[in-house]
Amino acid sequence: MRSFEHQHDDAWIGGPGISWWNGSGTQGWMPDDSGIWFCSEESGYSHLYVYNLKTGNTMALTKGKYEIYNPHISLDKKYWFFSSNEEHPGERHFYRMELDGSKKTKLTSLPGRNDGYLSPNGKHLLVRRSFSNEPWDLYIQKAKSGAKIKRLTLSTTDKWKKYSWRVPQIVRIPAEDGNQPYARLYKPETPNGAAVVFVHGAGWLQNAHKWWSSYFREYMFNNMLVDLGYTVLDIDFRGSAGYGRDWRTAIYRHMGSKDLDDQVDGAKWLAEQHGIDPERIGIYGGSYGGFIVLMAQFTKPGVFKSGAALRPVGDWAHYHHTYTSNILNSPQIDTTAYRRSSPIYFAEGLQDHLLMCAGMMDSNVHFQDVVRVSQRLIELGKEDWQVAFYPMEGHGFREPSSWTDEYRRILKLFNQTLK
Repeated sequence: MRSFEHQHDDAWIGGPGISWWNGSGTQGWMPDDSGIWFCSEESGYSHLYVYNLKTGNTMALTKGKYEIYNPHISLDKKYWFFSSNEEHPGERHFYRMELDGSKKTKLTSLPGRNDGYLSPNGKHLLVRRSFSNEPWDLYIQKAKSGAKIKRLTLSTTDKWKKYSWRVPQIVRIPAEDGNQPYARLYKPETPNGAAVVFVHGAGWLQNAHKWWSSYFREYMFNNMLVDLGYTVLDIDFRGSAGYGRDWRTAIYRHMGSKDLDDQVDGAKWLAEQHGIDPERIGIYGGSYGGFIVLMAQFTKPGVFKSGAALRPVGDWAHYHHTYTSNILNSPQIDTTAYRRSSPIYFAEGLQDHLLMCAGMMDSNVHFQDVVRVSQRLIELGKEDWQVAFYPMEGHGFREPSSWTDEYRRILKLFNQTLK
């Protein structure tokens, strides 16, 4: 037995087609049994490689500052098919390529995200596609470049179409360290001088893209905020998916560092470039986003006048080991990483307004987190904070009444503190 590939990362191995949270380990045999194909971030981005059993050499079939997703060989064993964000980090298209890596051809053309599914005979392509303000629908086309595409489904209703859902502008935020995070910018026709920053969850998730967001409730809430005159910014902060290894691992051993700095730099950019009053900027987010809100209110006083932390992590030492062990190692071994990354140790820094919302049946971010943070704020004699508990809810609410109550509270917070 011998090893043909050894991957190492001073942070952690990950990326599309590699880690359990990005499609697990994607690999297989070449059709003629001449080699083994797999995905690797060796170049800094997840790409497709083939190890030749005869020569012992490994060759990259794709390369560049972009990522590929779900590579697979066609049933006739003639081509590779995969998705890629080569054209833009916030856009995905479906590609065909020769087995040797030559003649890569883009098959889809509509803007947004296009997930392709090849027909059994390889002649047609079923496309699952969405855009920023258009939910997922199915299309069909011939499996060749430039083919006419036909829409098969219409997921929206007449009532839905009566509202002019916005297409947020994709912008880049100048970060203090020279990087430029991508972000969604929602601008009102009649600005009220205030702004809200939305922070997506999961940490590694991507949301500043051109397709229908998994945060559809927040997308709709952001549209409502814009109707009320707020400018809204939604940043793919450090640690987000879609931008390669260095972006993904930038938070290694210190959550709430560069990922939070990107939010602060976003607030500064809004004030300098879009006429926003720096004293009237709010922030909200759930799960990892809720964690960022706590860190913002505890460690960056004065930046965000008010923040809504939904189902927030208060202490990473109490979170799932399978998630935190990659980013922070183990709490017994790397106490420094956990302590500097956990909001509960910085609660004394709260000066501005804070709302916390949490489901009491949450099996992801346990209810104890918000309880412990609340107790710490009580002990510190802090004011201008409030908490809402949802006795029958878990991490993702199920009851419409719970969602309504939560967003009513968030809106009330911003209207009372930012207007």
